[in-house]
Amino acid sequence: MANLGRASVSLFFMITGFLFSTKIINEKYKGVDWTKLYISRILRLAPLYLFAMLLLFASVAIVSNFTLAQSPTTLVLNALRWIAFSSFGEPDLNGVEGTRLIMAGVPWTLAYEWAFYLCLPLLAVAIGTIPLLPVLIIGFIGGLDFIHIHAEPRFMAPFFSGIIAAFLCRHVWFRNIAQKKIASVVVIAAIAMALTLFPTSYSRIPLALLSLSFILIAGGATLFGTLTSPLSRTLGELAYSIYLLHGFFLFTLFNFAVGKQNWKSLTALEHWSLILLITPILIIASYTTFRFIEKPAMQCTEGVSNWVRQTLFARRGALEEPR
Repeated sequence: MANLGRASVSLFFMITGFLFSTKIINEKYKGVDWTKLYISRILRLAPLYLFAMLLLFASVAIVSNFTLAQSPTTLVLNALRWIAFSSFGEPDLNGVEGTRLIMAGVPWTLAYEWAFYLCLPLLAVAIGTIPLLPVLIIGFIGGLDFIHIHAEPRFMAPFFSGIIAAFLCRHVWFRNIAQKKIASVVVIAAIAMALTLFPTSYSRIPLALLSLSFILIAGGATLFGTLTSPLSRTLGELAYSIYLLHGFFLFTLFNFAVGKQNWKSLTALEHWSLILLITPILIIASYTTFRFIEKPAMQCTEGVSNWVRQTLFARRGALEEPR
């Protein structure tokens, strides 16, 4: 079952590589709107993540009985490390051992996401467009960020699979192949082999199988209509909320509702029955956070981008006025 999570992370990174390399390729000649791109990333990821941080801090406070087990300075510094999308680590908070498990250990992937976003200007250079110097500097910062987080090749490789998919999907012949029914069969078979025949999906062969699957899906393989159904589209919209919040639901269920003394004695049937019971609640909660946190923030992208541009131009104009 752990392989399902690992495979999902790899596919998550492939999606990121595909979407943003496609955007840069499409806007190669008219120029990438870097201001809007980075504003959109901040508004897409930060609001819900900050909400998740509030839940994390509240959980830590409850577990530690609202007593201070660390110095205020240490606690604040460790909290800031968490708020920075875990780019500076995921330390235990207030003496709560295994704090990262409260969120099911997922924030580390966002550190990779942000490093990749920062590197996009370098990707633009590789594709054939040269951004302005300030934007290029952001790209070099991204490269340093990958070094800073000690990025591992097995986690970086899926981004390149997404980039490859972006180039292949520009060709009609490839899309024609990917949209055939046999391609959906290949996708299902490849994913099944990656999940069942290998101990981890992070090794070379399962990663190649997952990459093949993703590239075909990006080209138009719908798994016989499953991926284009309204339900799949709705769950896709909720994916970020589900990803960030599911750990809290599991933590609350097994530590507070079931109790630490009881959950270890659960049978497999009892365990999975509880998981099935809590899943609809998680979906409803994720819909709520998408509706009232994620979506409103995303809708502000254009307005915030225009405000940032106007502010920058106004300051530049003031600096350039003769004295």
